[in-house]
Amino acid sequence: NSRLAMVLAVLEAHCGVRLGQHDVYLNVAGGYRIMEPAADLAVSAALISSLAGVALPVQSVYFGEISLSGATRPVSHAAARLKEAEKLGFGRAILPAGSTARNNGKTRATPPSGLELVEISELADLAGRILARATPSPADID
Repeated sequence: NSRLAMVLAVLEAHCGVRLGQHDVYLNVAGGYRIMEPAADLAVSAALISSLAGVALPVQSVYFGEISLSGATRPVSHAAARLKEAEKLGFGRAILPAGSTARNNGKTRATPPSGLELVEISELADLAGRILARATPSPADID
């Protein structure tokens, strides 16, 4: 509840995504409750795509925390999350920049070979990618 309010506020403040005039409902399968910040990026992607009227790619998985400044933050167990995503058939993971970088000589997450990684440093980068898919190309305007 408060996490969703924070995500909405960050989307408005740093991405120009105006949701104030909309009723926002978040449905989580099976009655689960989202308690961890790792869902921030997925919730943000779902909200942006809904507002833009464009579906997210079905082969993509999103995870990561967002800060009040709109920056993304790596989350714990990134390697396990990536491995599970690959096992479930996902082909692309969108996650915070630095999730797979070296940190004091240790690799945070080794990406599975069959998974393309897209690292996002700012929530505005994610919004731009999704909104660009909603913008018609000149060929679509005819």
